[in-house]
Amino acid sequence: MAAPYKPLLDLDTAVAPPRWALLERHLLHTQAQACRDFFAKYFDPCSGHLLCVPRWGGDDGPDDAAENQLNWTMLHALGGPADILDMFRVGFEGHIDQYTKARTIDVPMARDGMYYKEFPVSLDWFHHGEGLSSYLLYGLSDPYDANYERRFRRWASMYDGTDESAPNYDPKHRIIRSMFNGSRGPLMRKATGLDWAGDPIEIEGRFGPGHGERTFGEMLAHFEQYTDVVGDCPLNLEATHLGLVAYMITGEEQYRNWVIDYVDAWMQRTDENGGIIPSNIGLDGTIGGAANGNWWGGCYGWGFTVTVPQTGEKANRPACYSRAHYGFGHGLLLTGDTSYVDTWRGVLDKVNENAREEGGQTVYPHMHGADGWYDFRPHPFSPGVHDVWYWSQRDSDRQRIAGDKWVQFLEGDNPLYPEAELDRSLAQVRDRMSRMAADDTAPDTRLSDDMNSINPAVTESLVRLMLGGIPVGRSAHTLHCRLRYFDPETRRAGLPPDVAALVDAMSDDEVRVQLINLDPIRERHVVIQGGAYGEHRMGSVAVEDGVKVDVPGDGSAFTVRLAPGAGSRLTISQKRFSRQPTFTFPWDR
Repeated sequence: MAAPYKPLLDLDTAVAPPRWALLERHLLHTQAQACRDFFAKYFDPCSGHLLCVPRWGGDDGPDDAAENQLNWTMLHALGGPADILDMFRVGFEGHIDQYTKARTIDVPMARDGMYYKEFPVSLDWFHHGEGLSSYLLYGLSDPYDANYERRFRRWASMYDGTDESAPNYDPKHRIIRSMFNGSRGPLMRKATGLDWAGDPIEIEGRFGPGHGERTFGEMLAHFEQYTDVVGDCPLNLEATHLGLVAYMITGEEQYRNWVIDYVDAWMQRTDENGGIIPSNIGLDGTIGGAANGNWWGGCYGWGFTVTVPQTGEKANRPACYSRAHYGFGHGLLLTGDTSYVDTWRGVLDKVNENAREEGGQTVYPHMHGADGWYDFRPHPFSPGVHDVWYWSQRDSDRQRIAGDKWVQFLEGDNPLYPEAELDRSLAQVRDRMSRMAADDTAPDTRLSDDMNSINPAVTESLVRLMLGGIPVGRSAHTLHCRLRYFDPETRRAGLPPDVAALVDAMSDDEVRVQLINLDPIRERHVVIQGGAYGEHRMGSVAVEDGVKVDVPGDGSAFTVRLAPGAGSRLTISQKRFSRQPTFTFPWDR
């Protein structure tokens, strides 16, 4: 099949294969084979069911089952082989079937199925997001799957107020009405330990729960204080990813408008709360309205300190702010408005303004309760600090992550970083496969999360090095990166076979990438796109030999021909976040 684009650049200069390029391709190949072995051991190849005991709950529930294929769609989108996506489809379709059929006995909300309308019936977005992480990125590889569009239209309607059977959203007050929400709607009462922990289960001698519980009583006790779920919570900002995906598939403004409207509501609340995002919004839209007027209240809130049942010790679990910034990233992606970044930067600054001196060193608060700020630590409050730097590319934001090895490499100060990171990732795959080989458990002694740490798809280093991006992992946030690649010969996402890429510098308006064709016999064509979703407009491309050309058309993508064994470094100008994001492949735009 002929390439859909005439190449903008012909790169003919032969280069000696650099070690980073060989490692990169080896890592892609090794992970793929490891995923095949993992799938063969832990999945039923016919039904796609995970070979475990399916349960409901926050400990080892449906989200943990889906996480066994975490990063698989990312691996394919980077250039992993086609069967990775095929196995993911089998596993994800099997997951929906398995957990639709799985039912609780004692937990009210899941007695008719843990999934309804192919979506979890009701839990928090800390868990929803983790379970959906890989599927949210599936559109990078196959946005034309009819099931994908159908599902995200349905799921988005559960959160934008248009599905009356799932009244999660109140458009008048611009709130998601409970921290527990899903396809059965919001939970409008206090949650119980049973709601969180799932049905009673035999533990001793059979299972080893990930949170260290020795009895089901300890599982209940773990969630004993997780009761105050009514009202809106910053974790619900993750739900905007449903609307974002629906918009990037369909281009329909209703989805974009809801995401912006809901994120803007949280910006307004943050501003009204003195620059710090509140952790509870009442059903009437007031700050702290469902937590006795306390902006820091609610489950997972700024003041959420609980007792560990096994030890009696106190533990701080303020998940409210750990992922909220991803919602502001969605606002930036859809509008290009940097005030979304300013809002989250402001949260970081406002919290750190409350630092104090202890024992001759500065310590910073990470919690707030009835007695003010607490949980002072020797490092600044910093959730989302890497994202803020990536989004803004300001020197002042880079200073917040001084010492980060990847950033040092991008500044030219850590030249061995790529090889070291790729070596580390290969060691991770080797370690995980060693542990898989030693796993002699039977399916009826496995919980759904037992295999999560063995999953061999480790794409973090590849996202940084190949794309110049922020790794996604299990946090369910959008892929933010400077470049993405497509193979025009096979019409698929990802680098073509034998091609390696290394983003080695970036600034607000430029990104630099090395491209290498490791095949000494065959030429390759590569389509380079600005951003994960075509959101960055590219202006010109300068080759290190001095050739400089303008990117034609809408500036979203261009094609490079790589002669056998050829490679070069390209410097690409970009106007970031200047185009509407889309999943549509470059040759279909």
